[in-house]
Amino acid sequence: MSENPSERKILSVSDLNRSVRHLLETQFPLLWVEGEISNFARPASGHWYLTLKDDRGQVRCAMFRQSSARVNFTPANGTQVLVRGRVGLYEGRGEYQLVIEHMEEAGFGALQRQFEILKQQLASEGLFDNQHKKPLPQSVSHVGVITSATGAAVKDVLAVLNRRFPAIQISIFPTAVQGEQAAAQIVNAIADANRHGQCDVLIVGRGGGSLEDLWSFNEEAVARAIFASEIPVLSAVGHEVDFTIADFVADVRAPTPSAAAELVSPDGEDMLNQFSGFAILLREALARTTQQLGLRVNYLNKRLQHPGRKLQEQAQHLDHLDIRLRRAIDVKLQRQQSGMATVNNKLLRQSPRTMIAQRQHQVSGAIKQLSRSAKLAFDNKQTKALQAMHLLDTVSPLKTLGRGYSIIRDSNNAVIKSVSGIRAGDSLKGQLADGEVLFAVTQTTTKTL
Repeated sequence: MSENPSERKILSVSDLNRSVRHLLETQFPLLWVEGEISNFARPASGHWYLTLKDDRGQVRCAMFRQSSARVNFTPANGTQVLVRGRVGLYEGRGEYQLVIEHMEEAGFGALQRQFEILKQQLASEGLFDNQHKKPLPQSVSHVGVITSATGAAVKDVLAVLNRRFPAIQISIFPTAVQGEQAAAQIVNAIADANRHGQCDVLIVGRGGGSLEDLWSFNEEAVARAIFASEIPVLSAVGHEVDFTIADFVADVRAPTPSAAAELVSPDGEDMLNQFSGFAILLREALARTTQQLGLRVNYLNKRLQHPGRKLQEQAQHLDHLDIRLRRAIDVKLQRQQSGMATVNNKLLRQSPRTMIAQRQHQVSGAIKQLSRSAKLAFDNKQTKALQAMHLLDTVSPLKTLGRGYSIIRDSNNAVIKSVSGIRAGDSLKGQLADGEVLFAVTQTTTKTL
């Protein structure tokens, strides 16, 4: 059956590419792809264009400026990367491509980059500063070992400690040293050792391996646990050429676990040799001291005198002291007696009895003088009183009345001094020398002068 040309749906190339692009973008979700970079180009626009490939295929990729600005490393041809992006179509060429939104290094490169980032972060916080590092104790009696219980590291540490100084106590805190659980176990072991508080120093480490094998000792949690430990921590991870974050944070870094064991333990043979040397020095010192003491004894023997002679000298010296003491006592007594006599005379002059007698004599004189003065004053007053009485008696109205005069008073007992003060019919009272007379006024006469 032939197709009707009028029923054909004809698409332009751009329409087809647009449809394919829509189909790809809707059917493929955001995905992760790992591969090696080739044909890397970075024009002035800031966009990146590259090809991701593996041993069996390749795909074109584009990473626009706003996404490429967030990449924290510089990609180049041959770099193994892990990218996240969306599948799309470049319509201008009809080629499908991967539009990358995120890029990170893959494999060893990613780990190395992560190592450098964490190292820089912890260094900026001061975890590597020497001022925070604790010195190893001068004498170590108990060592804590945090490592795998079956690894070569713990065997090397035990062998070295047993050879150099078997008296050191050892506590093993077994942990995994690689894998997902290793970091958490190492952190817990450090915390347990600090909680028990028996160890003088901690050796944290393991034998050699790849960067991936040693990665547990590059974990931030392990670094912070080492930094927070109150017990000095000695890091012994891998071989001499291996460096981990734990090495930078630890108080001391040892190139190998065996070297760490040597750092914390004294050499028993050296100590025995030192003891032998000390014994020789001690014997020589004792011999010199004995010789010096012997010379001193001889010198003192020569200066030593007979005890009797010394006692005679001391007795004579005591006699002289006794004479001087008696003289001093006599002089002192004389001075004291003279002083006492002077004080006694002063005391007698100031005696209360003498002062009281003097005051009593003064009081007696004052009393006599007061009596004479009082009697004289009384006599004077008495004489004056008699004179006043005589004078008063002389001018007394009673004396006048006795001579025939009288005092006339009205009914109000007021003295009548003038005829004008009375009227006919008034009742008056006349006072005589020996009594009173009552009379009525019948007539008044005024005397003309």
